[in-house]
Amino acid sequence: MTVTAQMVKELRERTGAPMMDCKKVLVETGGDMDQSIELLRTKGLAAAAKKAGRVTAEGVVGSYIHAGGKIGVLVEVNCETDFVARTDDFQDLVKDVAMHIAAADPSYVGRDEVTGGDLEMEKKIYRQQALDEGKPEKIVERIVEGRVEKFYGQTVLLEQPFVKDPDKTVAQMIAEKVAKIGENIQVRRFARFVLGEGIEKRQDDFAEEVRKAVGG
Repeated sequence: MTVTAQMVKELRERTGAPMMDCKKVLVETGGDMDQSIELLRTKGLAAAAKKAGRVTAEGVVGSYIHAGGKIGVLVEVNCETDFVARTDDFQDLVKDVAMHIAAADPSYVGRDEVTGGDLEMEKKIYRQQALDEGKPEKIVERIVEGRVEKFYGQTVLLEQPFVKDPDKTVAQMIAEKVAKIGENIQVRRFARFVLGEGIEKRQDDFAEEVRKAVGG
């Protein structure tokens, strides 16, 4: 099948990959657009893995405000050079990550941030749930491990499905940007704020203290 300029342009627009890479994979897949997209993603992950050890001392702190000022996010995303940090591609990536955090409410950046205590508590809950469901003892641990993986997918930023394209994770989306930009990129930390979060609880606690003080 002949690879046309229009096909290359479409693949470029859908993936953000360099034109020559788009043409190469289209030739490799015989013009199959879906296979070409998947191949570019695979190549992007491989390229990102090679760059993962590089020092990321530059970057930006980005922000996103949602729902009329009711949800706000600050996120620090690092790269290798100040030049890349100022590019539109990098700035757009930071905005996408901040927007995703606002929508998906992750608790951790990566698995390494999940403490042993938190993990053991989750496993204890899943183990008891499996037993309460009548699952045989011999498969309980497999069930627990499966639910732990689901826990990571729900609470760890890099493992969550990216809100703008749920077919890939946030980590895969970042890896594609790494392949395009050519530098290691790391999400270092984030903070998510919800207007009024926790205020009602504090008011209830205060009211309880007042009732105790007056003997109510």
